[in-house]
Amino acid sequence: MQISAPTLPIEPSLRTVDQSAVATDDRLRAVAKDLEATFLAEMLKSAGLGGLPETFGGGAGEEQFASFLRAEQARMMVDAGGIGLSEMLFDALKERADGIL
Repeated sequence: MQISAPTLPIEPSLRTVDQSAVATDDRLRAVAKDLEATFLAEMLKSAGLGGLPETFGGGAGEEQFASFLRAEQARMMVDAGGIGLSEMLFDALKERADGIL
């Protein structure tokens, strides 16, 4: 004779997750992170990161690609936690999206 452990039924509301809400949250979070990265890239530019050095600069190529370097450094900062701006933006975007939906 085999004795099996009793199983409790899962409540229907716990079984299903609203995939559209999850997808919307993911898109809003991505937009918020992009906005924070853009903000940080501009702050890095204002701080002089990626500016042309006084002597022995890299020429026109360095000048053109400095913005890509700043953008990637800003993206890495956001991925590492950033300054918290993306969370505030996400909350504001979510609140506004919830009001529309």
